[in-house]
Amino acid sequence: MEVLHFLFGVFGNATALFLFLSPTITFKRIIKSKSTEQFSGVPYVMTLLNCLLSAWYGLPFVSKNNILVTTINGTGAVIESIYVIVFIIYAPKKEKAKILGLSAFVLTVFSAVALISLFALHGNGRKLFCGLAATIFSIIMYASPLSIMRLVIKTKSVEFMPFFLSLFVFLCGTSWFIYGLLGRDPFLAVPNGFGCGLGTMQLILYFIYRDNKGCPEMKKQTGNGSIELGAEKQANDKVLQDEQV
Repeated sequence: MEVLHFLFGVFGNATALFLFLSPTITFKRIIKSKSTEQFSGVPYVMTLLNCLLSAWYGLPFVSKNNILVTTINGTGAVIESIYVIVFIIYAPKKEKAKILGLSAFVLTVFSAVALISLFALHGNGRKLFCGLAATIFSIIMYASPLSIMRLVIKTKSVEFMPFFLSLFVFLCGTSWFIYGLLGRDPFLAVPNGFGCGLGTMQLILYFIYRDNKGCPEMKKQTGNGSIELGAEKQANDKVLQDEQV
């Protein structure tokens, strides 16, 4: 049982790393054009908060036998921090102020959770408090592609929902879901069970609409057909435009 628990943790680390690195194409484009264009920086800041809270939850004095949760989310926190810094550098003034403010909020929330759990709580109370915080933001992170799925249904095209990204959302959610079940940890099993279900829905949508042609207007707007989290604003804008017609 312990060996399986460890193996699923290692596999979860590998799949989660892929997801954390998937926006690199977007950020190469941002650096090359020296502009954040229509991309949103909010998902990267919120993912950073999720990584910080999950990494803290995995520490031995918060929850036992979850060091693999800390390793991948600690790595994710570093990667997301780089994304946020790059975004702030190239964002226009209004967007820059927004992301800086949100980043301050994220650091405040994490600091509050860490300090309260460290000095005011002990044992199961500490685990419960940190676990709930990590669970809430893990679900928020997994739910971020919902607008993309909505766009897929409306346009009947998977142009902006690549197969491999959907596959790794499924694999990541599934591996950490099983890891949580084997470790009898609901704070890992519940949010990643949600991620597993969401990944399954994405794969089903992909196989339903995979043969349909993409939307030329959307392709012209984004230029790279990616489903990185920061492209969510464009998808939302397209959905709103379609509803107004």
